[in-house]
Amino acid sequence: MQPKRWHTREDSGLRLDRELRWWHDGELIDHPNIIEAFNRGVRVGDDGRVTLHFGGDWCFIEVEDAPFRVVAVDVSEGDRLSVRLSDRTAEWLDVNSLGLDDDGVLSVRVKAGRAKARFGRDAQFQVAQHLELDGDTVQLRVGARLEPTPLPARAFG
Repeated sequence: MQPKRWHTREDSGLRLDRELRWWHDGELIDHPNIIEAFNRGVRVGDDGRVTLHFGGDWCFIEVEDAPFRVVAVDVSEGDRLSVRLSDRTAEWLDVNSLGLDDDGVLSVRVKAGRAKARFGRDAQFQVAQHLELDGDTVQLRVGARLEPTPLPARAFG
């Protein structure tokens, strides 16, 4: 028989895996309302530590890769892209912080650069429609605006 585990703010037993699935003490959380509430409660401190806020309570959570998912990409009238995140916030896409992991998943820095957000499949498709290969440079085109990205050209060739 295992001893009872005492959950604390520092050791909550909550984990967000690489695919942005929630776990508690090794058990997958699959209830959509809990997932939505947890996603909306994620915060990143100035020190980069990730917390979950729920009602008047909070705790630290373990994050395997990124605490946020880009769920959609929108084009503004000013030829800029914004990203909608899993916490139901939106912000301008920071083109200079785009990245590509070994699995081919795009990411971007969010929350004033304090956190990473992985693109969901639909959002990655949406932003990919704006990417162009120009020699060794991957550029982002939105309307008349064209910006170089740090993305590797070899991934698009």
